[in-house]
Amino acid sequence: MLIKRILGIEEEKLSMTLFSCGVVLIASGILAFGLYNVHSFSGVTEGGVLGMTLLLENIFSISPSLSGLILNVICYLMGWKLLGRRFLFYSGVSSLGFSLFYRICESFDPLFPQLANMPLTSAIIGALFVGVGAGLCVKAGGASGGDDALAMSISHLTKIKIQWVYLLTDFTVLGLSISYIPLSKLVYSVITVLLSGQIIGLIQKINFITIRVHEQNS
Repeated sequence: MLIKRILGIEEEKLSMTLFSCGVVLIASGILAFGLYNVHSFSGVTEGGVLGMTLLLENIFSISPSLSGLILNVICYLMGWKLLGRRFLFYSGVSSLGFSLFYRICESFDPLFPQLANMPLTSAIIGALFVGVGAGLCVKAGGASGGDDALAMSISHLTKIKIQWVYLLTDFTVLGLSISYIPLSKLVYSVITVLLSGQIIGLIQKINFITIRVHEQNS
């Protein structure tokens, strides 16, 4: 099977790998749903690659389904020497899944248009979607976007601790987002960035899913 050849895994590990792929796809769907129905219509954005896709959509009318895929591939290529092929494989599944699910979401009107006038609520709800989606993806062994690969590359080159690199990239994107987001609303974007990061960290600490451990020990 193609997956076994790509990852070099044994037959008994294949079912767990397919299960991991399923989790990654579900996580990508959660992320795409939240980004389209909350962030893109509320004026509340994210940092990193997610925030950059919204920035490109507002400035150049480029759909995040396309820009997200391109930006993630670039980030993965930058950091491929530092990442294992299994991580890259799950991350690739996540990127393709996100683009597919976002394209599906774009086929429908937003479900919560009232959030455009509720920035604090949008910041909290959006952070939940991003935090859960990205957190599950990382827990499964991949990355929801190229942020991880980019942060690892910058940290490796500059020797700056990776948590500070994440903050630097997030706030750089938020700073650029001033071009289309009023400063008063940007405060809510800072809230969603900080909250989603905490949710991702919380999911990593909860042992309700131990996919990577099972894969390594099987």
